[in-house]
Amino acid sequence: MSVSPRRTTTRLLCGLGAAGLLLSACGSGGGGGSGSGSDGSFDYLGQTENTTIAATFKSLSTGACKTQNDALPLKTSSSPGGQFDQKLQLLSGQGALSDVSMGAGTPALMQQFIEAKQVQDLEPALQEAGAAEAVLPAAKATLKALYGDQGLYALPTEFNIEGFWYNEEIFTENDVEIPATWDEFVAAAEKLQAAGVQPIAADGKTGWQITRLIGNYIARDLGPDALQKVADGQAKLSDPEYVKAAEAVAALGKLDAFGKSPGSIDYNVAMNAFLTGKAAMMYNGSWALGNYNDETQNKIGVDNIGYLPFPAVTGGAGSIEDVPANVGVPIMFSSSDFEGGVKDWATCIAQNYGDQALAAEGVVSGFTIKQTPADLPPLTKVVQETSAEASNTILWFEALFSSKATTVSQQNAAPLATGQLSPADFMTKVQNAG
Repeated sequence: MSVSPRRTTTRLLCGLGAAGLLLSACGSGGGGGSGSGSDGSFDYLGQTENTTIAATFKSLSTGACKTQNDALPLKTSSSPGGQFDQKLQLLSGQGALSDVSMGAGTPALMQQFIEAKQVQDLEPALQEAGAAEAVLPAAKATLKALYGDQGLYALPTEFNIEGFWYNEEIFTENDVEIPATWDEFVAAAEKLQAAGVQPIAADGKTGWQITRLIGNYIARDLGPDALQKVADGQAKLSDPEYVKAAEAVAALGKLDAFGKSPGSIDYNVAMNAFLTGKAAMMYNGSWALGNYNDETQNKIGVDNIGYLPFPAVTGGAGSIEDVPANVGVPIMFSSSDFEGGVKDWATCIAQNYGDQALAAEGVVSGFTIKQTPADLPPLTKVVQETSAEASNTILWFEALFSSKATTVSQQNAAPLATGQLSPADFMTKVQNAG
């Protein structure tokens, strides 16, 4: 099992991964390379596939952040997502991280940049500018759970809450009440199955929608810090109390709650099954709002979709109020040449990005919103309000795992759901992949 990003000691050894790319932990925190504000521009590096952040920055540069842009003009560039972490490693080794960039895709890699003192702690700057409340408490808690609680090392351009999205009409027609506990949830699945309705649409090919249920069950049953204890070596996934979560999810699979052959279903097929009324529920994140709000995809109607928090486990140490969440695409700021124009930009982004992205792109971020658009779609409003009201969040099952353990977990999700792999064997495989 991987070491927790929150408590990792410096393990850089002046190199990282097979590429052997140097991190400047071997020197000081950054070197004012070509990506720094010292070149007379505010440089942003993002993934080619994500155009939202660059577009929002450009809108801010002529709007709320025009003053900052006049002083330090925005310049954007991109790199393909499949090679993005490698690109960051290369720039890190050269001491040339961009002023602002999309964060590393792997939390552990992000933590290494932080330990190398290449990523800026943004809390002092926000406090100094009177913008400490610009980041939602739940989003801040999620970032600190990922990257360490000694500072705020990224800003949340997205904030995705997760849970079950359900077809209200199917629930009403089959007299299914909204389940508040796991036992009630299982009973609802049994009732739907008996009525000839597939309870849950799930992507069994990649497996994450199934493993998410395991992680959430653990948090509800053993408490929100249960997976941190595994990462810290205080517990093992193969311990009986953790195996219980895999048993609960396997029991759903035994009901065919995910369909007869979940391993053959990918995300798009599962989404189509839900949006055409062939399945009553789908576990997903609020990133799916674009699908739900798209009339060409959504044949059941946006007003017919409800949001259901992951149920409580009776007698469990966790709370149904703890929201499964992720920050989607966080952005990090280089610690090199942060003072001055870059710092001003960071503050302006924290104070204005959320409103701009919500109004122009319909993106729910982890920033405080000054004014909710009047024409905001109903489901988007539900997500925005839930995000604003959340006080505590929990991470997904694999958040603190190594990349190998993540792969083993998700590849074995479908066999767990179909009974080809026992819950104990599943958890042992993931634990041993460490």
